[in-house]
Amino acid sequence: MDARGQSAKCGKVDIPRAGSIAPALLGWYDAHARALPWRAPPGANRADPYRVWLSEVMLQQTTVAAVIPYFERFTTRWSDVAALAAAPEEEVMAAWAGLGYYSRARRLVECARVVADLGAFPEDEAGLRALPGLGAYTAAAVAAIAFGQRAVVVDANVERVVARLFDIDEPLPAARAAIREAADAITPDARSGDFAQAMMDLGAGICSVRAPQCLICPLRSDCRGQARAEQLPVKPPKKAKAQRIGHAWWIERDGAVWLIRRPASGMLGGMRALPDDGWNARRDGSGNPPLDGGWQEAGRVAHVFTHVALDLAVMVSQGGDNPSGEGEWWPLARLDEAGLPTLYARAAAVAMARKG
Repeated sequence: MDARGQSAKCGKVDIPRAGSIAPALLGWYDAHARALPWRAPPGANRADPYRVWLSEVMLQQTTVAAVIPYFERFTTRWSDVAALAAAPEEEVMAAWAGLGYYSRARRLVECARVVADLGAFPEDEAGLRALPGLGAYTAAAVAAIAFGQRAVVVDANVERVVARLFDIDEPLPAARAAIREAADAITPDARSGDFAQAMMDLGAGICSVRAPQCLICPLRSDCRGQARAEQLPVKPPKKAKAQRIGHAWWIERDGAVWLIRRPASGMLGGMRALPDDGWNARRDGSGNPPLDGGWQEAGRVAHVFTHVALDLAVMVSQGGDNPSGEGEWWPLARLDEAGLPTLYARAAAVAMARKG
């Protein structure tokens, strides 16, 4: 049966009792919903679209625990989409520092400005998909949670719940079509946003990656895959990350350090950083310093990106000419305000420790 009480067969996935899933899950959610700063309480049907959109962008490949303090700082500083649209991009990038995937911050400002020009967020999936930076998942989440629209919301938690619920053992990513069909079959017309958030909460807590708590799961009687839950969804073998080597250069004068702005496109795009030797995901850095002078290695920073691991040597200047090119002298006493991404914040800490 589907969410409307009809029989359902989605591609290869037979769903004979789909109609029982949404009521059971929503009843559980009413009693056990996580209290999160961007959420409306269960049953409210609609939430602030700005807060929903901002949280969903922040939560991409980032944990709830990591996002909450960033979300609270952002919404205190920029309380609505118009305020964010009016913010200088470099201030938003600095406030984002540490969350990773920095292209999200640039698209955040771009999207806020488009929405401010429109006067409000579109309320349907198609209109939301047209906004900068909103893919299928984010558009569906905002449509359902903020506007009460029926939308099929599938993030990593929902993907895991559905694969186990219907024992979908085709390996990812090929299984995603069947998972989405099954998720569509069980998504109700009413309380679609609550249902999406309930699925997320179930996946984050009870139907976890390891050691799922099947005995207390509200969907236990409907779950076909619980006997092998930890094996689902079937993931492809992990590819070994490429290893890259680079150098960062600490140039200090009169209580300030020389910072550059990274190119808008590419890794850590648009962020303030220490000068480096041109390393990127495809090749090692040159090892060539930006100016002559005595250089000593202060230490190394190992950092892992999505597709590449970097071994960064932090080099400290022992004198030499002033650097050329675009950059700025940033006071060491205010270095924490520069918004350095995590990699360069760690490199700066290595250099400062050596100096100390």
